[in-house]
Amino acid sequence: MDVMTVGAAPANRADRVAMIRRGRRLQYVTIAWNSLECAVALVAGVLAGSIALVGFGFDSAIEVTSSVAALWRLAWDRDDAHREVAERRTFRLIGVCFLLLSVAGIVLAALSLIVMPVLARSKRQIASRLGSGALEAETRQTEICAYLSAILLAGLGLNAWLGCWWADPLAGLVMVPLIAWEGLAAVRGRTCCADLFADT
Repeated sequence: MDVMTVGAAPANRADRVAMIRRGRRLQYVTIAWNSLECAVALVAGVLAGSIALVGFGFDSAIEVTSSVAALWRLAWDRDDAHREVAERRTFRLIGVCFLLLSVAGIVLAALSLIVMPVLARSKRQIASRLGSGALEAETRQTEICAYLSAILLAGLGLNAWLGCWWADPLAGLVMVPLIAWEGLAAVRGRTCCADLFADT
């Protein structure tokens, strides 16, 4: 099995050792950041009842696994006899992590697309009966979660099945103005039923 290599190898052993140390430091920082990201996303997702945030937390956990594999690969770099074996195994593990990220993201996005509209409909009934613009704003947030899930599902699907690498970042860019617009409207008290509630 051929293993992809990137760039030129260090000119001498001293350079290689220096690169290993730098690579390990970068992986430690990545693991620390993604671990924090995972914890915050999972806690925030559970408290907010957001499937998307919980999914983001699981994605971060998978990224930690990938970084740990890279750290293990660096640990074996000085051993010429085992370096290629470690390279192949790390390559496979990171490949599995990529698959898990795609599959988990697609499944969670699909579930959100089904669950969130049902929740939004029920919560809107409560907001309407209580005459609460604040509850209506939160309902809009639930609806936005469904819209974002649809965008995310399209991006992940195009990337996973058709190899359209640009679809995933494009989906992220499409999400930003949608979230910002709804957030600004909620801060200003301009939800779709705010005027109705103001008259009750």
